[in-house]
Amino acid sequence: MPDDDMTDEPITVLSYLRHAFTTEFTATVVGARDGAIALDHTFFYPTGGGQPHDTGTLAGLAVADVRKEGGLVWHRVADGSVLPAVGAEVEGRLDWERRHQLMRTHTALHILCGVIWNEWHVPVTGGNMEPLAARMDFEFDPVPEGFAQRVEDLVNAEIAADRPITVGFLPRDTAVQDADLIRTKVSLIPESVTEIRVVDIVGLDKQADGGTHVRSTAEVGRLRVLKLENKGKGNKRVRVEIVAA
Repeated sequence: MPDDDMTDEPITVLSYLRHAFTTEFTATVVGARDGAIALDHTFFYPTGGGQPHDTGTLAGLAVADVRKEGGLVWHRVADGSVLPAVGAEVEGRLDWERRHQLMRTHTALHILCGVIWNEWHVPVTGGNMEPLAARMDFEFDPVPEGFAQRVEDLVNAEIAADRPITVGFLPRDTAVQDADLIRTKVSLIPESVTEIRVVDIVGLDKQADGGTHVRSTAEVGRLRVLKLENKGKGNKRVRVEIVAA
């Protein structure tokens, strides 16, 4: 017999994990508070993993911020907006130009990471991105001679190779046994995550990741290394920008 005191807490299904190219969708409101709306599923990416949130509109309201808290994704809209009621169906629309720029940038960082891992077997210590600009930190001490030009050439060769990019899922116990899948120096995947999403740039790089990506390396454009920075012993920062091919 079911326990009458037990209730099912609402969650937001992260639809962008499997369908990164969807830009318009319909969802049901499962929470509303302080200028923010939670949905039963969403294609808006919430800030996390070094990737900023998506923007766009929800129920005709401009989405200013997206954050995941527990099992819900909250979409913050303009202050003073009248929020749709819980249970209402709403239309969502992403700012595709921004989303696609972030997808190109995120994929470029995976290419950068893959090239450095394959060439020097050096792990990532951190990273962050904005549309078409990013930085990534690596455990170099020191940086090899001629590194900036060498890594830029290697990355752009992989972009030109037009490698396909696939997304799959593995049980956590299986994924964590593969050291190559966790490229950060410390695993950032919460213990509560039981299924690991794997992004595979076929023939170059495969790693655990929850961000959005393009379908092939050629879609990135070109990468330019702007600057190398010393962030302490054994920690070097690579700043890059993404430009049209």
